[in-house]
Amino acid sequence: MTPGATGAQTFAPPTETGATEHPLKLLVFGFDAAEAAQIRRMRSYLDCGFDVTGFMMRRANMNADFVPFWDNVHLYNTANESPARRAAAVAGSVGKLLAHRDKLAGTDVIVARNLDMLAIAAAAQAMIRPRPPLIYECLDIHDLMTSSGVKGAALRRVERGLLARCASLIVSSPAFVREYFAPVQGWTGPVTLLENKLRLGDTDPTRPDPAPPATEMPETWTAERPLVLGWVGTLRCAPSLALLAAVADRLGPRVRVALHGIVHSHAVPDFDRIVAARDNMTWYGAYNYPGDLAEIYSDCDLVWSQDLWQWGTNSTWLLPNRIYEASYYGCPSLAVAGSETGVRVADGLGWTIPAPESAALADLLDRLSPVDVAACRRALLSRPETDFRQTREEVAAAIRLPLGTVPVT
Repeated sequence: MTPGATGAQTFAPPTETGATEHPLKLLVFGFDAAEAAQIRRMRSYLDCGFDVTGFMMRRANMNADFVPFWDNVHLYNTANESPARRAAAVAGSVGKLLAHRDKLAGTDVIVARNLDMLAIAAAAQAMIRPRPPLIYECLDIHDLMTSSGVKGAALRRVERGLLARCASLIVSSPAFVREYFAPVQGWTGPVTLLENKLRLGDTDPTRPDPAPPATEMPETWTAERPLVLGWVGTLRCAPSLALLAAVADRLGPRVRVALHGIVHSHAVPDFDRIVAARDNMTWYGAYNYPGDLAEIYSDCDLVWSQDLWQWGTNSTWLLPNRIYEASYYGCPSLAVAGSETGVRVADGLGWTIPAPESAALADLLDRLSPVDVAACRRALLSRPETDFRQTREEVAAAIRLPLGTVPVT
């Protein structure tokens, strides 16, 4: 990989199959067919042997050349931070459903990811007889949903109405139910915790050996052998970028910050300037998922796994895919104590800091020796794969849970 590369993050089609004689017919409504997590989930559904059709939007900020490897109906092109355009796309999508009613017939289960798509999926559900169960999958809770303003209250009312049509929830973090869906939206129905674990096929890179040949470890990090601190994935968190830049300034040549992934320029408009101003920060561009992950995480000593951009709500509640990827390949994570990510990381996945402050992170890195990091790496690689790698059974169980539990409306 070349520093500054801008190629699209690429994905291979499924290599595993789990087809049955009479596959369950699944409709999936997604906000971006080319979004990394959506692609991973679609591969998993196909691996389960489901007959999958997608009704999906597209956004222009990632994987522009990606072509869906599933039966897909393109709805509309939408943009980040454009509520009016997204609302128009939702309304127009109902008309596209009518034009593709043949694809709705015989549906067994519907899954919708995010509120926009849930509204469209509910319209599709009303067109199908018998009415299939509708699952709402939530990987993030947008800051508008927790806003105390008029818009927030209105959106919560809309979501409550749509939740009444749902048979179950899929969440990637238990905090989403504990902090939001149960106390705020009053959800008491079935919930499946389907964490953002790593999805791998049979031909993807294997884990490193948990007990590599013994090598002499340096006592401290130096300019000749700096600590490599990675930030991997979708790079859209301005507070995290600022934190890592400040740590790079504090520790100087004893640390190298390695950035891997697609940059959301609308969220981090100063990304290029901040990285270019520091010799010990390098952006390596987009990468192939999952093929490049083994190399990326083997080159990092530690990774910053905490999301900060919606601190106090979504960022404090979520469990990012970074902690699963990094742990699978033996790279310890860093997070903030008290957050859902921090609680998980403190349970043997790495280390936490008391607050999202550069001084706290720099102090921790000063205390951690290469021997400490190597010991944590060995411990991670000794844990079962299923702690970090998603199984076909987990995905299939989440989809099959609501069958026979369709709410009456």
